Amino acid sequence: MLEYDQLKLENQLCFPVYAASRLIIREYQPFLYKLGITYPQYLVLMVLWETDGITVNEISGKLILNTNTVTPLLKRMEGMGLIKRVRSTCDERKVLISLSDKGKIMREKAALIPLQLVEKINDESIDLNKLMELKETLNRLIGLLTKSDRY
Repeated sequence: MLEYDQLKLENQLCFPVYAASRLIIREYQPFLYKLGITYPQYLVLMVLWETDGITVNEISGKLILNTNTVTPLLKRMEGMGLIKRVRSTCDERKVLISLSDKGKIMREKAALIPLQLVEKINDESIDLNKLMELKETLNRLIGLLTKSDRY
């Protein structure tokens, strides 16, 4: 009889990554709830806090998301007063995204979230250095998997 060990959930690389991602995002929710934003909105804001006044395509690329996923998110954020969307004067096909005053102020409120999250998940069984190594390994994996992707 043919064995199908490769199909067992416990043998999958994708499942622990997926589950850890969902659980980490769940840990963010109380902090983001206080700011009135979702995790995807937080990601967009982090991109803009790093580089304000960039195109939808640049945001999509940094977040590894399709523009048709990012565009409705940006429209909602504009409605919330967090960002401004303006057509480029150089190329009307491009839309530039910049932070509003409200979006800029939110940066100060959000600055402590990463530290608060680390404190919340800090545990003697998981060394902070090991978490940083895991992050670097995941970044290398993401780089490998996105080499041929175009978002």
